[in-house]
Amino acid sequence: MPCEDFLVEIGTQELPPGELNTLSDALCSGVCAGLAQAGIALPQKEDTVVRFATPRRLALLIKGVPTAQPDRQIERRGPAVKTAFDQQGLPTRACEGFARSCGVSVDALRRVGSGVQERLVCRTTEVGQNTCDLLADIVRTALANLPVARQMRWGTSRTEFVRPVQWLVMLFGQKVIECEILGIQADRTTRGHRFHCDRRLSITEPAAYEQLLLTEGFVITDSRKRRDVIRQQVQTQADALGANALTDDTLLDEVTALCEWPVALTGHFDPSFLSLPTEALISSMQGHQKYFPVVNPQGALEPAFVFVANIDSKEPQKVISGNERVIRPRLADARFFYESDQKISLGERQSCLKGIVFQAQLGSLFDKSERVTQLAASMAVLLGADSQTVQKAAMLCKSDLASTMVGEFPELQGIMGQYYAHNDGEPPEVCQAIAEHYLPRFAGDSLPSSKAGSLLAIADRVDTITGIFGIKQPPSGSKDPFSLRRAAMGILRILIEQEIDLNLYSLIDNAMAGYRAQDIVFDDADSLCEQIGSFVFGRLRAWYQDRGIGAEVFLCVQAISPSSAVDFDHRVKAVAQFMTRPEATALAAAHKRVSNLLARSQEQAIPAAVDPSLMIEAAEHILYTALGNSSAEAAPLLENREYGLAMNCMAGLREPVDTFFDQVMVNVEDERVRLNRLSLLQQLRDLFMHIADIALLPQSTKTHAKEELDQTTAQSS
Repeated sequence: MPCEDFLVEIGTQELPPGELNTLSDALCSGVCAGLAQAGIALPQKEDTVVRFATPRRLALLIKGVPTAQPDRQIERRGPAVKTAFDQQGLPTRACEGFARSCGVSVDALRRVGSGVQERLVCRTTEVGQNTCDLLADIVRTALANLPVARQMRWGTSRTEFVRPVQWLVMLFGQKVIECEILGIQADRTTRGHRFHCDRRLSITEPAAYEQLLLTEGFVITDSRKRRDVIRQQVQTQADALGANALTDDTLLDEVTALCEWPVALTGHFDPSFLSLPTEALISSMQGHQKYFPVVNPQGALEPAFVFVANIDSKEPQKVISGNERVIRPRLADARFFYESDQKISLGERQSCLKGIVFQAQLGSLFDKSERVTQLAASMAVLLGADSQTVQKAAMLCKSDLASTMVGEFPELQGIMGQYYAHNDGEPPEVCQAIAEHYLPRFAGDSLPSSKAGSLLAIADRVDTITGIFGIKQPPSGSKDPFSLRRAAMGILRILIEQEIDLNLYSLIDNAMAGYRAQDIVFDDADSLCEQIGSFVFGRLRAWYQDRGIGAEVFLCVQAISPSSAVDFDHRVKAVAQFMTRPEATALAAAHKRVSNLLARSQEQAIPAAVDPSLMIEAAEHILYTALGNSSAEAAPLLENREYGLAMNCMAGLREPVDTFFDQVMVNVEDERVRLNRLSLLQQLRDLFMHIADIALLPQSTKTHAKEELDQTTAQSS
């Protein structure tokens, strides 16, 4: 079938930079999904779909689109033959009605099946539509489904979009698709850069789009290429200073979404501003001005910055001077905030936290600080940490939220607290813990390096999760306004990676006690504790999968509900290692069979001890002896949480277990013998359950036939 390239471009006023990539991806996904739904298959090549995104346009180029849908074979099933024809073989009203609804004669109907299942069917061929006739609706649907939080209207039109639409290009090959979308008639003309090429450009064919705008329009349409150009230009400017630019990825994406023709330039500021905390300077330049800070080879901040203009000015020095004039008052404000904040100690700011609401039902930040102090102190006692340092840091950790600097730069919370605590003469350990208690801030972020910082970070997050669950506002679907999933993962990472062996459920109980001390009581505390613990440990499933450990390993450990994250991690790693052994699948199948047998025997009183005198078969004695030896060998290993070595001991049970199930019928008529055999299997199951429920692991099918026989015997018993 012949193919053509397809190009769609939506020209708008400046799009929100933070949403540009999301909108571009969604448009691409929507159009491709629409083509697939229409049965139009695209070539399986990497460069088949090319997306473009700039501040003023969303565009998509799809190469090799078939010019028509493939023909479809349609089969409609009608009445049964016995009701379609009377005794004389003449068509009944049901038969004639079915033929009429299909638009064919009775003779065109076919019979399928045989006997009473024989029916009439109508088979027709639906000729595929031209792709040109489908594209407009496909694009409309894709645009209607863009993830836009708030739509705009413009002029007198009732049309809504993320920004006012100014032009529309729809080309299929060299042909313009005649349609109207978002109130704009489609044609082949686009527009170049707002200043360098403020005129219309005619596109002859889709493949010419990118190069036309690059050479004549002063627009780099591919956002990935534009991003690379910006990164290279920014570093070139820094190289000229003998320095290195801090090209933060988030800032780089935002700057890429703000310009179509990037030109990097270098500006300078008064070196006296370097007396400010480095983080404050960087936040001011990156957050407010979208500038790239510059550091020397030693990592110290230089009194310079690189910015990206959206114009190639004939007088670049004027552009530089303008940006230098803008940054000066920004830095002056930061210096004023910093110097003013230092006049009031963090301790004095604590009372200000009473007027800042943490959550309407959970009190103020002052209340939270008191709860976190109590919780962190209790953990310090358990772990033998410096309780005085932990309590002092906990009492002051939120005080910088009442400072003017953090009010202006919220991302500096904790960091400014460290500077202010140092200014107040607090011990270095307290200052460090204040800064570190927000770590990790995101996936992959570094963890607190001090014990006090780690305990404070755990206490802060446990308090938040407990409180929000307590007022019945847990995360739901994609909604997580309090970032509880991220907080839970932060707790787990600190506990596991730093080997902090604490009972998570005890921490939750202590957190609830902190709320009760402030007269905040939650319903059904025991159930709430279990719910929170399950939520927190549940974050580990995806975490382990990212590290190549299957969900079944996580589930078999979760089934025995470990209370310590460190213990949970040791068990998961032991089971994952055990799965690589050849005995694993057979023992997992046997364990599941044992569990099923015991579950069906719950009404029977299974003896706690096995009576060797009731053993009839040699396989029973062999398993009994092997199980005793394995249990004795594994006991000290389990005590020391050396689960991997313990499972290696248990792997030796495979042959005795296989022999037992091959030669022994468990559900025999003699009740004493049957219960004795169940007792032996109970001990086998209990041994493995010291580590995990391996019945949830992938299993072999070796003993399934024998198990079915056991089930039949058990039912008859």
